[in-house]
Amino acid sequence: MSKKIICLALCAMLLALSFPVGAQQPVAIPRIGYVVNRAGPMEFDEAFRQGLRALGYVEGNNIIVEYRWGEGKETRLPELIAEVIGLKPDIIVTAGTPAVLAAKNATTTIPIVMTNSPDAVRDGLVASLARPGGNVTGMSIFTPELTGKRLELLKETVPKVSRVATVWNMANPGNVPLLTDTQTAARSLGLKLQSIGVRSPDDLEGAFAAMAREKAQALNVLSDGFMVTNRALITGLALKRRLPSIFPSDAYVQAGGLMSYGPNIAATYHRAATFVDKILKGRKPADLPVEQPMKFELVINLKTAKQIGLTIPQWTLMKADKVIQ
Repeated sequence: MSKKIICLALCAMLLALSFPVGAQQPVAIPRIGYVVNRAGPMEFDEAFRQGLRALGYVEGNNIIVEYRWGEGKETRLPELIAEVIGLKPDIIVTAGTPAVLAAKNATTTIPIVMTNSPDAVRDGLVASLARPGGNVTGMSIFTPELTGKRLELLKETVPKVSRVATVWNMANPGNVPLLTDTQTAARSLGLKLQSIGVRSPDDLEGAFAAMAREKAQALNVLSDGFMVTNRALITGLALKRRLPSIFPSDAYVQAGGLMSYGPNIAATYHRAATFVDKILKGRKPADLPVEQPMKFELVINLKTAKQIGLTIPQWTLMKADKVIQ
């Protein structure tokens, strides 16, 4: 064998040894498409990030999260979902019926994790909680008792209330069955319910004017991305008209609403991270049962009560999980 051939062979061997086997197959970093119908980040989203960190995921290091915000406009959701699908995500994380439906309609192969769907089965997002079936799983936050419990708390807090206005987003199909549940609960409690559907922030002033015409004595809101995005406007209008108000999430109470009763939404976002982890480790969404929160919180804003001239009964305060002074 010539010296030239030996030299070439040695060079080839050294070149091969200089590149470890692992370097030839770089590990792909998981990519998450994160689409929610709000104006921007809230404590809910930080809870999701904390959930990821608790499981060992560090954004920009071993996981990438692509955030997209719907600004409370349902019509933007298909476009945003298509945008993140174009990035070839391993999983889509989203919240609320319109966003989950937009994702489900856009893909049957990419796993979809819900952070908080009002009623995943009734809204047609999964076949059942125990066996979701398709490519959707995650957290479903609705239980039939919640709407009635909120009206009960409102009546307990304002004993003389007889007329309650319920504001809901007409562009959200998930709100229609919730409204039906609210109407049923109102009848059982002897309350007259005024249903006011809205589609844009411009409708909210008119909604409160309609409440005044009908002499509504309290406000109940069916929450979704649109409502959360406009929570400061909603709670401000309620304060202006001195209306006692109740909401499904304490995000509204932090913004000046009177009371909220429902699951800890931040906790559902935190829990959604565990679904992401399981799917990245090989589990199929169809085999991961949809979970529901077990704990519900009553939050009361005493500052707001004082502003509207309302004294919260002591027995109601004693039940509160959190009181804002």
